[in-house]
Formats: sequence, structure tokens, C-alpha cells
Amino acid sequence: MVAEAEEKMKRIGMLTSGGDCQALNAAMRGVVKTLVNSRQKVEIYGFLDGYRGLIYGNYRMLTGNDFSGILTKGGTILGSSRTPFKTIQDPDENGLDKVAAMIKNYQKLKLDCLVILGGNGTHKTANLLREKGLNVVTLPKTIDNDLWGTDMTFGFQSAVNVATEAIDCIHTTAASHGRVFIVEVMGHKVGFLTLNAGIAGGADIILIPEIPYDINKVIKKIEDREKNGSRFTIIAVAEGAISKQDAKLTKKEYKKKLLNNPYPSVSYEIAAQIQEKTGREIRVTVPGHTQRGGSPCPYDRVFASRLGAEAGEMILNGEYGFMVGYKNREIVKVPLEDVAGKLKMVDPSSTIVKEAKLMGISFGD
Repeated sequence: MVAEAEEKMKRIGMLTSGGDCQALNAAMRGVVKTLVNSRQKVEIYGFLDGYRGLIYGNYRMLTGNDFSGILTKGGTILGSSRTPFKTIQDPDENGLDKVAAMIKNYQKLKLDCLVILGGNGTHKTANLLREKGLNVVTLPKTIDNDLWGTDMTFGFQSAVNVATEAIDCIHTTAASHGRVFIVEVMGHKVGFLTLNAGIAGGADIILIPEIPYDINKVIKKIEDREKNGSRFTIIAVAEGAISKQDAKLTKKEYKKKLLNNPYPSVSYEIAAQIQEKTGREIRVTVPGHTQRGGSPCPYDRVFASRLGAEAGEMILNGEYGFMVGYKNREIVKVPLEDVAGKLKMVDPSSTIVKEAKLMGISFGD
């Protein structure tokens, strides 16, 4: 029986979809090393540029050598792209049925399984492919840490490190000049990255999408610090931070406001409001895509490798239709249907928010 198992070839497709981040390569390496180490004969088909590669049949055969020396390499050796779920079932510009094309290419290559690394939108499409009968195993990738069903996603801790370093660097110049500095951290819908980087970087004010802010309370915090002898204030602002006033608008009204907004982002709007009401000189720093770039931190290297190894074992055991997640410090299998379409957000009443407030950090609420 063992000899038969060793002889049977497993054909595995692999793709990385959505925004890139640190440790994508480490996760793929974990999958492949586990399969190769099992002495299972395996063929790896790497689809290029995310779902686009699966749709149009753009792939290349990979060997164990392709995964050597990539543990510390950021980005993805397969390339990535965004293929929005809301349009995945619409024909492309040439009338091609994208879902049917993905299924056809999967079947054409006689794949036993498709390994998909990605975030929220990626998991919606992965679950759709599962519903269509494809064998799928996914890995939770996103710097936002907003995937349902897992306490942690790889890429998150590395991004926290980068954003924290940006705040650390701002501290010295803010203190030297006695200014208010705003550091804009990535996160359109969810504030985990800003919350953690803000606490780690010693921010005085943290503004996240889940806790709408009152600009007057933000200003009061700045003024209180001045009265207590502090010459500067650091504000960590998530891209998707929203005021209490704007939070009352309908989605349609808010989108219209953003379209007509003269400011490039919410951070510049907050800066203008503070400057107008206080006369203080405000500076805005946007680390931007540096937060998802560079080498993965040691935590992410270990974490992504563990997730990849578990995914490899699931493939060997024929366990499909799951995301490899992390709950209560243990690796778990989470059904894809439980993950797709759900967003994990910061709970305003969570202990981490409470503890931040105990230390005097303001959330503008």
C-alpha cells in the first residue's frame, strides 16, 4: 500500500491573489517542502498573477528548487493581481466565462488540489470554486488581519513592524519641532494594523474605522497634552478612519462625499481641521506600500511555514474545502463556507482597546 501511495502522482495548482504581503513565499515553501519531504511524487503548477493565471491558463511548472532560498523573500514569486469577486461571474471583455475557464484549466491539468493564498475577496472566489466541485485548500494572507475564522493572518505582524518603525521615526522629529504628526496606516475597513502599530509606537491618539471619532475630542487630547507639558502629539490614523458625523451618512452619501473631498485622504482632512481650529502646525506621513513590502519578520516566517506545512499535510490526507487558520494558539481547519464573505473587525469593547484607553490613548470617541 505504501509503495502504491508513493507512486501515485499528486498534481497541485498554486496561486497568490490580491495585494501582496510578506511571507507569501514562506507559506508556499512550507506547503511544497511538506509534500516533497513526504516522498509523495508531486507536480506543482504555479499560476501567474493570481486568479488571472488560472483563468487564462498562464502557469509554469515548479520544482523544489524554486522554493529554495525564498523563506526571507517578500512579495510572491508567482506574482499577484486583484480579481474582484463582485465581477468574477461576469464575462471578460472578450465574452469569456471566467469561472468556467478556471474550472476548465483545473481539469485540463488534472489537478488534485488548488492551493490559494489570499484575503477576503480571494476567499470568496475560493469558496465559489469549492462549490463548483474543485478541491481547494487556502491560506490566510493579509496585512489587515481581518479574515474571519483565524486569530492571525500572515503578513500582519511584518506590517505592524514597518508601521511601528515609521511611528518610532516620527517621534524624534515631532519632539524636536514640537509638532502634531499624523501617521496614516493601511486599513480601509478594519483597524487592527493601526491599533497595534499605534500602541507599539506610543501614539497618543489612534483613529480606526470601528470607532468613529469626534474631531473636537481629538483636539482636546492635543490641548490636554500641551497643558501637561508635552510639546508634541502623535496620531495614528487608519486609512478608513471615519468621523462620527460621516458615520451617520448612508453609504451612497458617504461615497459622494469622498468623490468631492478636496483632501487626498482622511489624514489630510483631519490635519486641516486641527490646524484651522488650533493654529498648530500639522504634518502628515504616509508609509503607504512600504507596510506590505520587504522581508517577513521572524514571527511571520515561522507562522507562515507552520500554516504551509499543515496545508501540505491536508493535501496528503485528501482534506479539502478548508482554510488553514489559527485559533487559541493552535492551527485549525476552518470550512471555507464559514470564512467567505465575513469580515473580522476590531471590537470597540475588546480588552486591547480598553487597555489602550487605560494608558491614556485617545480614540477620539
